[in-house]
Formats: sequence, structure tokens, C-alpha cells
Amino acid sequence: MDLHLQGKVALITGGSKGIGRQVALTFAQEGAHVVLCARTPADLELARSTIEAIAPNCKVCTVEADLRSEEGAQKAVNAALDYFAGVDILVNCAGAAPGRLLSEIDDETWHEALALKFLGYVRMIKSIVPHFLKRGSGVIVNVVGNDGVKPSYWELTGTAANAADLAVMQALADQYGRYNIRINSVNPGPVDTGRWDSLTAAFARDKDISLEVADSVAKQSIAFGRICTPQEVANVVVFLASERASFVHGTSLTIDGNQRKAIMDV
Repeated sequence: MDLHLQGKVALITGGSKGIGRQVALTFAQEGAHVVLCARTPADLELARSTIEAIAPNCKVCTVEADLRSEEGAQKAVNAALDYFAGVDILVNCAGAAPGRLLSEIDDETWHEALALKFLGYVRMIKSIVPHFLKRGSGVIVNVVGNDGVKPSYWELTGTAANAADLAVMQALADQYGRYNIRINSVNPGPVDTGRWDSLTAAFARDKDISLEVADSVAKQSIAFGRICTPQEVANVVVFLASERASFVHGTSLTIDGNQRKAIMDV
């Protein structure tokens, strides 16, 4: 199926690693150009070289920016507009909220969790919306997480940040749909990226179980008996960003293999 993404420009936050990098690569393979936003220059350059090797016709812009401030978000948008003169798609994929149980979470940890995974998404939308309004259209896809719809007391800060993301994105969809700005969110469960090892370690620590048991329990909570691949998330994100999903708006789509988190409560 042709997604009609040839020549489109997609700005991906968290685009240097994991899901974000796979999303960028998938856009590139569909004929789009990409802007990769992240905090680490070496990771950005590695992602750029990987994408250019696989999709040589893709133009890749990289921008080092910290989305924990409005200045960082505006820097990312300005860099994209300076390089391409226009952006068609924003994919919010930067940030992760630390785990831990309520009794172990202090105010600093709460602020850290919300500063990027929630407020970073809000800052990026605030920065890109004037451009979308001026051009008369735009697409936003937020990679959130299933903690927002399937709360976990062992991932409490993620539960809070993700739920806040989903509520605010629904409100913004109500506001901006009339201006032809589509906003949707996807909620992956466990995904096989470099971050999975740290999440498994945190779960094992908080539940006082071994790493092997933690990994096994997580996989058993999913109907397929395995965790998701980055490509399986990227496929959905890129489809939602395309004109093939032109009437999909204000939607929150869970990509977790029907995970049952009650099974993980060992």
C-alpha cells in the first residue's frame, strides 16, 4: 500500500534510538524526509548514517535539543523549518519516566518524569502548531505508552505522565481538528529496544525477583508470549501519519499484544 508520504517532512523527537529511530527509518523507506531530534550528538550521527545507508534518497536533518525547556522545543522546530522550509508531521517519541513505587518516589523524581515525557510533548506541540495553522494542515502522532491506559503501581511516574499525555492530546484534538490538524496517540507495551533491559531491571528490583523471572513474567503477560518489536510500533505510527489515515483523529491506539498486567503482580 502506497502511504503517499513521498517528499513529506517528518520531525521525530527521540529520533536517535529505539522506537524513534525505527519510526524515522520507516518514514525514510516510504520516501519521506526526516528531522531527528535528540540530546546526544553521537547518537544522532549514527542514526543519520544508518538511515542514509538504507534510504539514500532521504534527506536527514539532525538537531541537538533538550526538550525539558520551551527553548529546546523551539530550537528543534526552528532547525527543521530552516532546513526544509516546512514540516508536515510531528512524532513525539522523546523521554521516559522512571519506575519505582510510591514510597520511593520523591518530588525530584516526579518532576523528572513529567519534564520530558509529558511537558516535552506539550512543548513540541506548542512550538509546531503555529506553523501548522499557517500552512493549513499538519499531523501529530504521540508515542505514549500503555501505562496511561493500564496503570501500574510499579511504574507510577510513567502511569501519571502517560495518562496526562493522553488527556491533553484528546483535548488538543478537539481544539485543532477544525484547522485540519490531526492528533493521535499510540500506546506501546514492552518493546524490544535498548531500554527494555533497564525496565526489566527496575521491575525485578521493585518486585524483589530475579532478572530472569522478571523477563519471563513480562512476556507471559502478553498473549503472544513475546514483547513487541520497534518495527511493529513504527508501522502503526507511520500509517497514522499518512493520508491513508486521513479520517483518524483524536484516537488512542494500544499496541501491546493485549497485555494483562495483573499477571505481572507477582
